[in-house]
Amino acid sequence: MTMKRLIRILSTIGAVAFGASAVAGAEDDRRHFVELYQNRFAGIQLADYVYGALIFSADAKAQYDSMMVMPPWQDVIEQGRKMWETPLKNGNTYASCFPSEGKNVGGNYPYFDDKLGKVVTFEMAINRCRRDNGEAEYKYDDMATMGTLTVYARSLSDGMSVNIKVEGVGAQAAYETGKRFFYSRRGQLNFACANCHVGNAGNRVRNEFLSPVIGQTTHWPLFRGEGDLWTLQRRYVACNALTRAVPFAIGSEEYNNLEYFHSYMSNGLPMHTAVWRK
Repeated sequence: MTMKRLIRILSTIGAVAFGASAVAGAEDDRRHFVELYQNRFAGIQLADYVYGALIFSADAKAQYDSMMVMPPWQDVIEQGRKMWETPLKNGNTYASCFPSEGKNVGGNYPYFDDKLGKVVTFEMAINRCRRDNGEAEYKYDDMATMGTLTVYARSLSDGMSVNIKVEGVGAQAAYETGKRFFYSRRGQLNFACANCHVGNAGNRVRNEFLSPVIGQTTHWPLFRGEGDLWTLQRRYVACNALTRAVPFAIGSEEYNNLEYFHSYMSNGLPMHTAVWRK
């Protein structure tokens, strides 16, 4: 790919964030990302982008495959299953709050709720279920409760294709707000999400490769190191902190809109949660 063509693709993807008059739709954005990466990394199949930065290192992928044979975090998954199946105060279960008892629905989140006028994440749906059934809400940053329950609940959708929809004026506005966040520089280091995961995807930072944006949201929550549980928005907090920016709260509107844009970029790719990353 020529540098001229790369600049044109990046300019189209970031049109809204940089004030361009022509606004590309969500599907146009996703297709431009796919085109960008397939030209840059011609030997990598689209389906393999669910492995994130592992696609750039055979050694790291081998470590991943070895770790996934007998994951050391099965007790966390089992605890999440018990939480999911334990009746709430009124006798209902979490399964009663979701279509198909929560199976193959995770790929539809986050979505824009026209009645509420905002993006609803999977964690928000869990808290709404708790609230509607007489339980106190979980804190979004509590990995022992919300994180543990979510990692099991989203595993019920493993294999489902990500299926985020951006339909209507409100949804489009939320999507564009998330997109602007992705391209906006912040912090003392003056970095945007796009600096690492668009232009520098596939390059190294110290000993680690930077992952492409497509495929990134398919596998959260996940486990890092020897089994530390991380949700996607916990990772947003950590990324903002790395740029020496003041992070937003997990569950904030800013991160919810970012997750909406971010998740759409993985549309069509299969979910596989509770995986391992370094």
